[in-house]
Order: sequence, then C-alpha cells, then structure tokens
Amino acid sequence: MAPRRPLHDIIVFYSLALPASLIILILLLLLLSQLGVAIPVFGVQGISTYTTAVWRPSYDPPQQTIIWLPMLEPPQRGAWYGLLPAIWGTLVSAITAIILGLTFTIALVVFMEEIAPRRVREVFSTIVDLMAGLPTVLYGVWGLAFLGPLLHKYVMDPVHSYLGIIPLFSCEPLSGATVFTAGVLLSIMITPFMVALVQESYRSIPFTLKEAAWSLGMTRFEYVRLNLSMILPSIASAILLGFGRASSETAAVTLVVGNAVNIGFCIFAPAYTISSLIANQFTESQDFPYMLNALFAGGLILLVIGLVVNSIGIILLRRVRF
Repeated sequence: MAPRRPLHDIIVFYSLALPASLIILILLLLLLSQLGVAIPVFGVQGISTYTTAVWRPSYDPPQQTIIWLPMLEPPQRGAWYGLLPAIWGTLVSAITAIILGLTFTIALVVFMEEIAPRRVREVFSTIVDLMAGLPTVLYGVWGLAFLGPLLHKYVMDPVHSYLGIIPLFSCEPLSGATVFTAGVLLSIMITPFMVALVQESYRSIPFTLKEAAWSLGMTRFEYVRLNLSMILPSIASAILLGFGRASSETAAVTLVVGNAVNIGFCIFAPAYTISSLIANQFTESQDFPYMLNALFAGGLILLVIGLVVNSIGIILLRRVRF
C-alpha cells in the first residue's frame, strides 16, 4: 500500500495546478473568442474570406454567397473583406525574414563559438540579448526613418535597374515602405531570438565529440559543418519559431510595410500583413458591417499559424539530445 501523501504536499500541488490550468484556459478562450466573432463573416462570405483579394469597406453589407464555395472574384456591389492580400504579405515578409535571419544566425553563432575570443564573445552575447529586449516599436521607427530609405536607395533601386526582368524585382520601388523592407526589419528583430536557440544547442554538443572531430584531421570548415549537422533539429526549430514570431509582429511592420491592399510576386511593392491590417482598420471597424468580424477572421488564421509552427518547433527542439 502506497504511503499517504502529507496534507501540505496536496495543498501545494493543487495551488500550483490552478495557475497552470489557467494558461490552458486562456488559450482556449482566445481561440474560441476569435472564432466566435469571426463566424458571422463566414456566414456571409464563407471561405472566400480567405481566397479573395478585394478589401472594400462599405455601409452596404456583403451579398450572400455560397457559404463554403471559394470565389475568385467577389460580388460587384456591397462590402467585401478578402484577406488574401494580407495573408500573402504575411507569408512573404515572414519568409524573407527567415531567409535573412537564418543567415545572420548561423554566422553569429559560428563566429561567437568558434572564432571570437572570449571577451569579444561576451560583448556580442550582451548586444544580442539587449537587442532581443528592445521595444519593437523602436525597430519600426528606425526602419521608417533610416532602414527604409537606405534600402530604397542602395538596394531596391539598383536591383530593380539591373534585375528588373526577374518577377521578384520587376516593380519599381516608389519608397522605402515595402514588403521587402518589412522582411529585412523582421530578420533583424528575430535574429537574437534564433541565435539564443541555436547557440544553446551548439554549446550542448559534448566536448568529446568535438575532440573526436579534430582528431580525424578535419578542417575548420568541416568541423563547423559537422557540429551544425548535429543540431539540425534545433536549427529547424529556430526557423519555425522565428517564422511564428515574424508573422505576428505588428507595430514595427505597420510602420514599414506600406499598408496597401496588394498581391503579387514583386517584393519591392507595398503590402499589408494580417497584423498591420488589424492595427490600421480596427478603429473604424465598428462603422462598417462585418469588418470587425473579418478582422477577427484574420486574427484566427494568424493564431492557427502560430499554434501550428510553434508546436512543431518546440517538438523539434526537444529532439536535440546528446
């Protein structure tokens, strides 16, 4: 017969279990509230809310459509709230951020762990930690005042002039506020977060494995490549968690993305992301029928994307064991 647990242990256990359960409850309430407010626009526009590219606020309600039949073009009259441009802008800016951010991350981790002296490594680690803790709106203001004009003059204009035949660079950049600028800014913002994940796994590689690599006569390049191959799940986790973080950023992206209902393959054009669309349109959403519901529908898909990629990223991170 198992010994009876002391009363004070039982009290402590349930007192700690209550706040832990509240976390799960808050997440469920967040999901249900997003879904509950979004349902009315689904009842009118159906799945076309996510498949059409027209954002047309109007005092006339959207015309009823077949509930779950995707549409390429909405009705010509009445309001319509298509979230496809915002979804597209979110994906493009987040993918751009991941491509650039992963490059910065690998370079920083290898430099700090294999090349830099100890004091230099500590300086870089401190700077990275400080960047991770800065308010995101500061990044947005800096991106609007400095990064956007800099990219417009020295990157976007030259690339469009010489490589404009490529669809990715085909549109003429009219200002620094583009989806490309948003992607570059996001890459700077998520790099400290990704560095922390990858660096922790890199440091956890047993010293015996590193000694064995050197004993085989590997070059430094081969040695670093072997170490990185041992933490591939951690790198994949950093990519997914960084994607979730980049796709949900609001303040900084709203200032530099251009905030235009636009969908296309050119990254030098202004665009909307789901977060910037919600931030810009929420104040006037009460004035137009179903606009608030459409914004919550955008928040719903953003929540689903975040839950999926973050869950996969955490699972992959737990696979890194030595």
